[in-house]
Amino acid sequence: MTANNNRLWEVQLPITDDNDPQLSTLTNRIKEDVRGPTGWHRMGKLMLQVGHFDQAEELYQELLKNASTDSDRAHIYHQLGRVKWQQGQYEKEIEFYQNSLEIERKTLPEDDASLADLYNDMGLVYNNMGEYSKALEFYEKALEIKKKDLP
Repeated sequence: MTANNNRLWEVQLPITDDNDPQLSTLTNRIKEDVRGPTGWHRMGKLMLQVGHFDQAEELYQELLKNASTDSDRAHIYHQLGRVKWQQGQYEKEIEFYQNSLEIERKTLPEDDASLADLYNDMGLVYNNMGEYSKALEFYEKALEIKKKDLP
């Protein structure tokens, strides 16, 4: 890479193909990190990972308006909570997590493995707010579920 002036750079990139092991490793890692039921959900997670929190929030709010199932709504509320965590808006984060939890409790058994992440995230937000007893309560719920879920 060389600078031609203050604004222009010349970059030489090697050509790669589908058989490139480094590209394959990177692609697989991105696919693992950015999972979701639809392309829009995956786009929201990718926006969160690259720091585009306002755009992620806008996308999730739109998805929430069009959500057709309780499962979708619960997932979207959880993701909106994560957006608020990134923005440092802990009170709003709790609201979104509680909305998600309310839906999940209606549709899932109390010890369903998918609740563990939500309980853990709620523990994190209470920990960040200095409410350690509430944080511990949610961490313990997450731990109990995880213990049952382990082989």
